[in-house]
Amino acid sequence: MVTIKRMLLDVLKPHEPGIFKVASDIAGLGDHYSVKVSVVELDKQTETIKLEITGDTLDFELIAATLKGMGASLHSVDEVIATNEHETR
Repeated sequence: MVTIKRMLLDVLKPHEPGIFKVASDIAGLGDHYSVKVSVVELDKQTETIKLEITGDTLDFELIAATLKGMGASLHSVDEVIATNEHETR
């Protein structure tokens, strides 16, 4: 089975919610999710952030929907790490 272990997302978001809220909400979506948020650019009404998410099995659709619910816009998926974990008999 192929699973996504890491994603690096480029996201445009309003100033609120802040990056602490973004990190904790995304981390709360799955067991063993770890989130790093870096602010890349600030302007009057928005922030561009890099969102690095790692975990056992990341759910891209759930992450994207959660960001959208925060008023954020996913600009691009800049990096993905996937692994093929098949059972041997």
